[in-house]
Amino acid sequence: MDTIKPILYRPFDMQYIVYSKQVVTRPRSEVMRHMLSRKNVGLITGRQVNNSFQHVFCANEIMNDCTVSSGTKERSYLFPLYLYPDNTKDSLWTAEEPINTPGGRRPNFSPAFITTISNKLNITFILNGKGDLQQTFGSEDVFNYIYAIFHSPMYRQRYAEFLKIDFPRLPLTSNAQLFRELCKLGEKLVSLHLMEKYGQNMPKYPVPGSNIVEKVEYTQPIDTPEQSRVWINKTQYFEGVPPQVWEFHVGGYQVCQKWLKDRKGRELSYDDIKHYQRIVAALAETIQLMEQIDATIEEHGGWPIT
Repeated sequence: MDTIKPILYRPFDMQYIVYSKQVVTRPRSEVMRHMLSRKNVGLITGRQVNNSFQHVFCANEIMNDCTVSSGTKERSYLFPLYLYPDNTKDSLWTAEEPINTPGGRRPNFSPAFITTISNKLNITFILNGKGDLQQTFGSEDVFNYIYAIFHSPMYRQRYAEFLKIDFPRLPLTSNAQLFRELCKLGEKLVSLHLMEKYGQNMPKYPVPGSNIVEKVEYTQPIDTPEQSRVWINKTQYFEGVPPQVWEFHVGGYQVCQKWLKDRKGRELSYDDIKHYQRIVAALAETIQLMEQIDATIEEHGGWPIT
């Protein structure tokens, strides 16, 4: 059925939905249509947070309104990078003149924003894809820069009070080299979170058994931390999950715990096991990249970014 669509339910957790107005009460088609069967990526974040700001993720499919948190005030909002033209009442953009881009799409940035960032960098903006980051930069470069900034631990700490009450604001830089380096780090993060690329340090799953998730527990031997384990039942476990990875949150969810708990009572397939190993590896690399983002900003003068 053409109404059955993949949907990002929770971080790293793709499910399926019958995407039809007869089934879904609030399909938000004016936004989600830009993600349906189209090449796109969207930024997921929230407008308010109850505690610390960790509410950033990305998607290349439609998403659930609780993707990064189920908190009362912490609904998830999706910002597609590209808008595709459509002459219907559900469109965010009705094409007046054709644009020489795939599908006639245009970046979801205001002209004023594009002018400001282009002037600050003294580099020419191109509508589609990525530039060479020397003479040109593109929509996807901007997305990657945004993604890197929002994953900076110092950004989250410095603007913590503001991030509790409104959408995250984006500081722009006039330092072209800083922009280039953050674009590259952000691109790596996006690839990991979309699972287009995989991290290197995957945990082991050494013991055969039923593969049924009965009770999720984490153990960390004091003398051998490299043998930290995530148990799914009395005999089976994933070994080599560092504590900082186990505790890592995206929004309101402790990712490594949440993904398994949502499968309690189910038998993990081979693909499920590989997917969980890749989640752990992706989060381990995410933590490293977040540290690199802060180090890169510090090397170029630190905060506030100018």
